[in-house]
Amino acid sequence: MNQNKPMIIGNIPKLPGKYAAWILPLFLSGLMSGIISFINTVKNLGWIENLFSVFFSAWMMSWLVAYPIVLIVLPIVRKITGLLVDMSPNQPHK
Repeated sequence: MNQNKPMIIGNIPKLPGKYAAWILPLFLSGLMSGIISFINTVKNLGWIENLFSVFFSAWMMSWLVAYPIVLIVLPIVRKITGLLVDMSPNQPHK
């Protein structure tokens, strides 16, 4: 086994680059659904006693829906972005 492989933590190797298309939307949908779920839970219920239990339940349901939606919508958003933004590699950065 190659000892020079990049590791996440300890002896856990990093995933190959081909998995980035699945991992990026996983974290993006998790963070976005978590933030929105927390804001909506506090807005609708206030700072109640079991806030984090209610929030966590709402977040998991939201994430269950958000992840597949991001997987479907992300390629469309990339195409729209390509129509609006010049993605040439020789563009000067200001």
